[in-house]
Amino acid sequence: MNATLVAVVLSLFSAVAYAAAAVAQERLASRGATTGVRRMLASGAWWGSVGLNAGAALLHVVALKYGPLTVVQPLGALTLVAAVPLGARVAGRRVSTVEWRGTALTLAGLAAVLVAASGPAPDDVLSVPEALAVAGATAALIGLLSRPGTKPGLRHASASGIASGVASALTQTVTVAATDRSGSPISAQVIVVALLVAAFAAIGLLLSQTAYRGGLGAPLAVVTLSNPVAAAVIGLSLLGEGLRGGLAGVLLALAGAGVAARGVVLLTRVTPVAVTPVDEEHPVAAVLALEPAHAPTEPSLMPRRPGIPAPGHLTPL
Repeated sequence: MNATLVAVVLSLFSAVAYAAAAVAQERLASRGATTGVRRMLASGAWWGSVGLNAGAALLHVVALKYGPLTVVQPLGALTLVAAVPLGARVAGRRVSTVEWRGTALTLAGLAAVLVAASGPAPDDVLSVPEALAVAGATAALIGLLSRPGTKPGLRHASASGIASGVASALTQTVTVAATDRSGSPISAQVIVVALLVAAFAAIGLLLSQTAYRGGLGAPLAVVTLSNPVAAAVIGLSLLGEGLRGGLAGVLLALAGAGVAARGVVLLTRVTPVAVTPVDEEHPVAAVLALEPAHAPTEPSLMPRRPGIPAPGHLTPL
């Protein structure tokens, strides 16, 4: 099977898992279940979302082995395709026309970027000094975007996308270097970069959790946009990747970025809908609960057949 096709298929499955995780995180954030670190770590539902993110990340890592950053990263936009309708279904409402338009424009723009950005399987890696320089610059930018006192929202979403995009770029260095048969699979380069990957992946997850307090559509769209942009900057400037078609390819990529940005603007106009609490002690129910928000969840509110007493009601002897 063609290496690029393998990368595309793996990216599809990864996007679906990321979408489910994003919806779960947004539900938890809207209920205030992640306002404290201790409370968050004690939440089974939060750990369920972490598991979904971990599975998606694993698929993403394998995809990066077969496809370049400029191909794999834009495919993360498919997360929006799944997350927007899934989030609406969980909230017990229909996807609005504005959401469909915003999602369509975002995907169309990223598709244009994907057409311009393609290439062979990766074979170049970042050196340790390059990886440390990228990590330092990224940490400074993330600190600026998520500085204390900043209201949770699109700044945190941008920081999350940048952290995740850089983690992906560093992950590609780890996978390529570790599977290089000409050298040792475990080297100082692999260890150092792997630690940076773990750090930025965790930072991206926590920042996205904060961003989703303001809703799902707009923050997820910003994460989806900033992620491939951050990865593409590294791929184009340090890993020798390029755009197809010369100047025409650059213009197509810029036009696609503009269309995608318009989609993000539309998604920011969607007012988030409050959701009802879900049993936080049941991770599966809390993470993937698809019941509409207005559906009765208490036994006393469920419809009963005539002659059957309500739960807790004792019939006379």
